[in-house]
Amino acid sequence: MIKFRIVIISTLLLYGNFRTSAQEIYAGRYKAVFTAAPKKVPTAKTPDGPLAGNGDIGLTLGGSPDKLCFYLGKNDFWRAYPVYPGGGIALPGWLEVKISALRGADYYAEQIQDKALITGRFTKKGLGVDMKAWVSATSNTIVVEFTATEACTLKPQLNATQGNTAVNTAGTTARISWVTRAFEQGPLLEWPCRVAMAMKILGAKAAADGSIQLKPDQRIKLVITMYTDQDDKNWKERSIKEAQQLNEPALAKLKEKHEAWWKDFWSRSNVRIGDPFMEKYYYASQYLFGATSRGGKFAPGIWGPFVTRDSSAWGGDYHLNYNYQAPYWAAYSSNYIDQTDNFDQPLLDYMDKGRQHAKDLLGMKGIYYPVGIGPKGLVTTRWPLTPDEMEKRYATREHTIDGGYKFLGQKINAVFSVGNMLMRFYSTYDTRYAERIYPYMLACADFWEDYLKFENGRYVIYMDHYGEVMPNLRNKGIWRDMLGDFNSTLSVGLVKMLFKGMIDVSSFLNRDAGRQEKWQHIVKHMSDFTVAEVNGRLSLKSVEKSPSPWHSGVNGLARVSIHGLILPGGVCGPKTDSVFNQILLGDVAAWKEKMKGTGQWANTLGNGIETCFPAAVRVGYDSDEILTYLKDRINVQSLPNLWITAEGGGIETLAAVPLTINEMLMQSYEHVIRVFPNWNRAKDAAFDQLRAYGAFLVSSKLEKGQILYVRMSSEAGRKCMMDNPWPGKRVQLIRNGRKAEVLNGKTFSFDTQVGEKLELIVVPGS
Repeated sequence: MIKFRIVIISTLLLYGNFRTSAQEIYAGRYKAVFTAAPKKVPTAKTPDGPLAGNGDIGLTLGGSPDKLCFYLGKNDFWRAYPVYPGGGIALPGWLEVKISALRGADYYAEQIQDKALITGRFTKKGLGVDMKAWVSATSNTIVVEFTATEACTLKPQLNATQGNTAVNTAGTTARISWVTRAFEQGPLLEWPCRVAMAMKILGAKAAADGSIQLKPDQRIKLVITMYTDQDDKNWKERSIKEAQQLNEPALAKLKEKHEAWWKDFWSRSNVRIGDPFMEKYYYASQYLFGATSRGGKFAPGIWGPFVTRDSSAWGGDYHLNYNYQAPYWAAYSSNYIDQTDNFDQPLLDYMDKGRQHAKDLLGMKGIYYPVGIGPKGLVTTRWPLTPDEMEKRYATREHTIDGGYKFLGQKINAVFSVGNMLMRFYSTYDTRYAERIYPYMLACADFWEDYLKFENGRYVIYMDHYGEVMPNLRNKGIWRDMLGDFNSTLSVGLVKMLFKGMIDVSSFLNRDAGRQEKWQHIVKHMSDFTVAEVNGRLSLKSVEKSPSPWHSGVNGLARVSIHGLILPGGVCGPKTDSVFNQILLGDVAAWKEKMKGTGQWANTLGNGIETCFPAAVRVGYDSDEILTYLKDRINVQSLPNLWITAEGGGIETLAAVPLTINEMLMQSYEHVIRVFPNWNRAKDAAFDQLRAYGAFLVSSKLEKGQILYVRMSSEAGRKCMMDNPWPGKRVQLIRNGRKAEVLNGKTFSFDTQVGEKLELIVVPGS
């Protein structure tokens, strides 16, 4: 059995002009402990071994003590083949270290998250071998270090993955061993992609057979540099040259920069909720996302850079009907904006093809996206090219459905990503970012202005489906009888989100004022969400009408409808419509009636933990119950490296715990800040620098049932709207350390200046 040990490291956080004591912080930087070798490495899905990464390169430790395998993934190494399966992200290679004397040895490893470091100690009788491995946060460098208590032999071997039409080369240049893997050309390959890995040994010399004699207390380092042709046109030469230049002083500087980067990462925000279990998974999820995504690099696919074999599930691509978007959802409120800077580029790169799809397949303006894409304008989800292959995989010979692309009955894929764009825009009010995303949003608006029908005083949506509709082996290729959804909650919510966002962003940029009347008309006259009575109460329907018996039923609020209404839709909640919110709250309360076992609340074992739990918080369901159910869900399905798993996806689950906790401690949808909006006031809690809509960084502390303060920093100088943290009390506003106005009312607003530090406290005696 694999056991865990929790380690908590206190920190000191400086917030603007405010200082929070180390005693108050108690912000756990936990580590995961492994007492057995990984069982799911390699895998087509989520690995269970120790993980380290820099948002571009991912390191996954696998193997046994006598044959350690360090799998090296990279977010920008793809086989740009459009037909599924066969294309998608690919595995560059791995470092194998054989230590024959450790056959049958005891296994112990740690994933140390505050420093993004993997350590291991492998023991057999008197021999103990210590290992440290890390991926530089600021360069394309991987370091693996070994020491031993007794003399032993190590044999390292750098390997490039072979097969799947790849071309491989290997060699040695000035004692630097290197390997390459390349997808050069072939039918339908949309662009070439190449990678080189070069290894240098520090602290010892290898024998002719590549082995190293490790003496007691001797320290050796295997240093690998790794570049693709997406990094540098001289990818191979750069890998070899940088490996040659690395020495102990250079590594010491890299290590210093690495630890400084992660120290800054952990200082961006924190929460303290007095619950070691939830804090463990909160910070583990933040660590794994920080190791997965980085601004200026390629966006991560479904499994991030932690791929351990070719042919990852779903090609490890960008699945646009929630898998691609969901990993980022906690990053906005957690103040990790720079980690989200890679999100938009694949969507922008696909716009030309998206316009062509809209024109050729639907005769519409704007953009229309299939379910799966990749970087640089790549589509990853074309149907098989031949009727025979189509029949084998999907039980029909019709391989030209929708022009040969997998849209799966859904028109909403392009708009889904607008939710993330709006989250970042509202969180920053960054003009350059707004200008970057506006053409994409406008193209989505062009499509939906064209596609919507105005009937009987409302806008309606035909033939955009709540779920994927496609031929498969289960339905024996009979699928068209399931086409015909009318007013899916997913579609209605996301389209309403789009046009609300168009009004806000166009106003901010002072563009397209002449189109706003139309957009306002759409928002005002969009169809209502459909409800029906069940068991004596009103409940949400998935669609207004559908040929699907299941979807046409009264199923209540669920993962897919949440996407349209709450996350990322953001068009529902107590602040938006308190009456309708009561219907949604009743649906959440009914989730426990459908449970068949522990961990099954909200039906998230397959998909949706990152969606359903935060949504339950948003609508106001009891926070203690939510946390209890969330703990059960984690205990039923998570890995030793603290990655919470789902059957249908990978890195999307990294948003689940941080977003759930953040939403309990602070909310700002509809641009009204609420502190501790859904938290048990009998439990002490605090948070620092959570990011709110309006570009505010917010800190607050709850102690003995009382909110002690609210501290804020205004990045954009916008007006702040806030629910009074002390209902019925007058509130003293302090600006840059000086008392200013007194605020009153259930909800109040006040102007701010760029860079202004603000504090709110209750007026004594009020």
